[in-house]
Amino acid sequence: MTSQASAIPGAPALSRWRDLPPREFPPAPTDLSQAPPGPKTPRHILGVHWLLAEHHLLERCRRSYGEIFTLRIWPMGVLVVVGDPAEIKRVFTADADQLRAGEANSLMEPVAGPESILLLDGKRHINRRKMMLPPFHGERMSLYRQLIDDITSEEVQSWPTGKPFSAHISMQKITLRVILRAVLGIEDSSRGGELEQLLPKLLNSPALMSPILRRDLGPYSPWQRFAALRERVDSMLFEEIAHRRSDPHLSEREDILAMLLQARDENGQEMTDEELRDQLVTLLLAGHETTAAALAWMFERVVRLPAIHERLRAAAADGDEQYLDCFIKEGLRARPVVPMAIRRVTAPFPIGSYTVPAGTVLGCSMLLAHSNPELYPEPHAFRPERFMEGAPDTYTWIPFGGGVRRCIGVAFATLEMKVILRNVFSRCALQAPPRAKPERPRRRFVTYPPNRGAQVVLVKGG
Repeated sequence: MTSQASAIPGAPALSRWRDLPPREFPPAPTDLSQAPPGPKTPRHILGVHWLLAEHHLLERCRRSYGEIFTLRIWPMGVLVVVGDPAEIKRVFTADADQLRAGEANSLMEPVAGPESILLLDGKRHINRRKMMLPPFHGERMSLYRQLIDDITSEEVQSWPTGKPFSAHISMQKITLRVILRAVLGIEDSSRGGELEQLLPKLLNSPALMSPILRRDLGPYSPWQRFAALRERVDSMLFEEIAHRRSDPHLSEREDILAMLLQARDENGQEMTDEELRDQLVTLLLAGHETTAAALAWMFERVVRLPAIHERLRAAAADGDEQYLDCFIKEGLRARPVVPMAIRRVTAPFPIGSYTVPAGTVLGCSMLLAHSNPELYPEPHAFRPERFMEGAPDTYTWIPFGGGVRRCIGVAFATLEMKVILRNVFSRCALQAPPRAKPERPRRRFVTYPPNRGAQVVLVKGG
């Protein structure tokens, strides 16, 4: 039954967060005698290394311990990292009650909300996943193609010629406008503009980076600023939900919110306003930031590789779908923007020749799987041609996760990347700024975009 309180714009926002009980997790295991080996570095020092240089840490550990190793790390507790595709398959196909992704994703709760599909487990996750899948499959994808193309064209027209600019910022603008229109159906430029400003700030708040910062230390503390920002976003979203519920033409609308309002579970129940809010925030944030970061890396790579740049331009102009698809696959392989899919273990679980105890966090590493030289010769070279002979094996290429937790927006994200790349490179020539070194990954909450924003230069007459 729909929450009546949420019919009042912004009414449930403050109370729901204040009354939300803290999540309780199994304590971190103390007996690791059967767990994989790993560094003995103190967990706080290892935690700092993790936060500042996750890529370097994982590569160093792989050289020392192989494709499976244990990290005692603050604030996650005990993390067993898995890079072996056979063991990744074991994790992705395991009983969802034994390996819980929702519990493991608790870091997202303050922004995504307790009913987010990212934080649900078991039957409730499957139930909500079934309700949310229809807008992202089949013929509906064709409805978004023109929208993506139009928004991309508008943004590209603003690019300066001959001066460096951030491809990441530009891709964020495109993907956020697309998701706001596709998910919420917002056409009011003032409301859409405000959400464009607020949503990135919500995701990038320093308060989300560490449990230490999740404390109310007064009006100028990171947590207070985050809470105030979240209240404003929630208020706007509840207003949209209330407005859409009362729309007499709801069944004729094509936005995702309209479809979610009409969705029913196996018992004929609809989602409450609070549930809808959490799913909307999940789609709005995850659905734009990850795609924008992935595209930014593709831009950062291609401007440093003239031969691939020219082939991409030819493919975009000629409508060569195969090469565009291979280029996207290689971009997602070489620079995975979410580097790990995690699960919390509820009962002893076999991994390789080891057994990890309850309370452990298992992390399937895209970084390790995608850079395995036995699977991908010369893994640090950017070569779209490596995918020309066929699709990669299911568990060797995992940018969208896997199993019942595989990202529901795969088709949407792939379409969006393809339309944007075709639009840009069919009419633009780009290059790297003079003397600019390749960019490194930089942590941005749960994603890793280029550290300088993927600086590129639009070539005059290109």
